[in-house]
Amino acid sequence: MIKPSAPIILDSRQGRALWHLGALLSFKALSEETGGQYWALEGLADKHMAVPLHAHSREDEIWFVLEGEIAFYLGEEVRIGGPGTFVYIPRNVPHTFQVRSETARWFGFGLSGNLDQWFFETGEPAQTLTLPPQPAGPPSEAAVNAIVASLKAYGTETLGPPPAG
Repeated sequence: MIKPSAPIILDSRQGRALWHLGALLSFKALSEETGGQYWALEGLADKHMAVPLHAHSREDEIWFVLEGEIAFYLGEEVRIGGPGTFVYIPRNVPHTFQVRSETARWFGFGLSGNLDQWFFETGEPAQTLTLPPQPAGPPSEAAVNAIVASLKAYGTETLGPPPAG
């Protein structure tokens, strides 16, 4: 059963903040609050941030770059987006991104999916509204395999490594 949505108004520093894979993610709306229609977040990451190539089977994504530069890899196309860049990624399109500037900030939506729950399962509550501390080293193979397996439960297939620097 889908619950009816209620209005949401949050100030710039409000939301449910997580440290997740090197980024600060501040969720402004969760899928459970929008009747499963979407989730929304503001993200902040530095130039170390890049995610593996992947595709979602249950949701589309929308990105809007607020600050900095982000390289978007969409199928065979690579585009560098600065402030004001809008990106729509339909489900089943292989994609990834990489922060190219010292830091970048974006606003993102997941449409018709519940991948937001995955972020809460695999992230940790942010201690401050800043980037998380840098890890001591790269993740172990077991940690990477656990992330890949957990994504499958949310209809996301990992297709390859993150883009190289």
